[in-house]
Amino acid sequence: MTSNAMNDHEKAPINTESLRLHLQRIRALATLLDNAFRVPGTNFRIGWDNIIGLIPGVGDVTTGIASASIVGYAMRLGVRKRVLARMLANLGADVTIGAIPLIGDLFDAAFKSNMRNVALLERELARRLDS
Repeated sequence: MTSNAMNDHEKAPINTESLRLHLQRIRALATLLDNAFRVPGTNFRIGWDNIIGLIPGVGDVTTGIASASIVGYAMRLGVRKRVLARMLANLGADVTIGAIPLIGDLFDAAFKSNMRNVALLERELARRLDS
């Protein structure tokens, strides 16, 4: 059966060691983007997405490209379309709302789309490995 003929229930086998290493890198990227720094005097964390996003015009686009790599990785792993749709919705909200001055920056800091997308990816892969 060709890869084009595979449906949502017939995915290529997963090499668990390779997967573990890739997920470690993806988690590290999400952490850098969403939770790299603790706001002094609080337990609240922000990341490069929040800092670079302050640059008008290019900040949110730049971090959106980095964030898209998490979704791209999920696509290469063949996650279900509904999971990809949720991940794309998270990314779209982050880039779209994040582009609104001040309100978008606060939204980015609270929403943490990259951490949400990694959690979605990990749940999906755990489901596949358990079945």
